Amino acid sequence: MYKRDKAIKDIKLEIELFEVINNCKVCHVGFVDNAKPYVLAFCFGFDGKSIFLHCAKEGRKINILEKNNNVCIEFDAFHELFARDKEMACSWRMRYKSVLIFGKAQFITDYDLKVEGLKTLMKNYSDLSFNFSAPSINNINVIKIDIAQISGRKFEYL
Repeated sequence: MYKRDKAIKDIKLEIELFEVINNCKVCHVGFVDNAKPYVLAFCFGFDGKSIFLHCAKEGRKINILEKNNNVCIEFDAFHELFARDKEMACSWRMRYKSVLIFGKAQFITDYDLKVEGLKTLMKNYSDLSFNFSAPSINNINVIKIDIAQISGRKFEYL
């Protein structure tokens, strides 16, 4: 018999929370659009204190953030499909670990801070050093979310 309380465990150690984030290539950001949720996938950077995103200068998410900058970010990693009984459909499960971060999104306007945010983002995808052109920096938004609250869960991991 399936026992949910034994399957789901809180992740309490910061190192394990950060390990989940560092093993993700995409995060999902939840915005509050009036009274409705709006969720988008993003490439991101993480420096241990903040999440960095980049996006276009205009659009729905920009309009939302100008009215309400509260966001929730979801990360999930270490996915593993398994079955307790391969013949029984309901015995199939997916192991995973997930992290939720709550914070307030801030648009970075300082040129040098935008470059630093983009460098942090690129570290998530490559060990190379990158240069950024002034037109590129000036034509995008870099968003910083300081971690106000963080929590994690693991499903079917001991």
